[in-house]
Amino acid sequence: MAKPPGLGPTVFPALKYEDAPAAAAFLEKAFGFKPGLVVPGPGGGIAHAEYSIGDGGVMFGSMREADGEDPWAAARFGIYVVVEDIEAHYEAARAAGARIVRALEDTEYGSREYSALDPEGNIWSFGTYRPGDEGV
Repeated sequence: MAKPPGLGPTVFPALKYEDAPAAAAFLEKAFGFKPGLVVPGPGGGIAHAEYSIGDGGVMFGSMREADGEDPWAAARFGIYVVVEDIEAHYEAARAAGARIVRALEDTEYGSREYSALDPEGNIWSFGTYRPGDEGV
């Protein structure tokens, strides 16, 4: 069941695994996470998954080859943050000198988002998509 806007978590760790299906099984068995949205990926991998525990959750998927277009392709860890006014957030980040690695864009899954690096190279994505709206 989808949460009403403004409720629930807005910051989600995002992980990549060499063997995402094995990681999914481990998260369920060892830590008690519950599967929500799981999008299969090539070669038996996971393109994107959302698992929940309590009021929080985590997103993860299989490692991919870096392609220069997608900063998440080979990143092992990052943070995804839900923001309401994505255009204002993007402009404030640019004005503050954030290194934008994926420009603000509309996605095929209905979000508007961008990605930037913090001063030590950690990837942060900001967008309007709220994980869990599909049942997590």
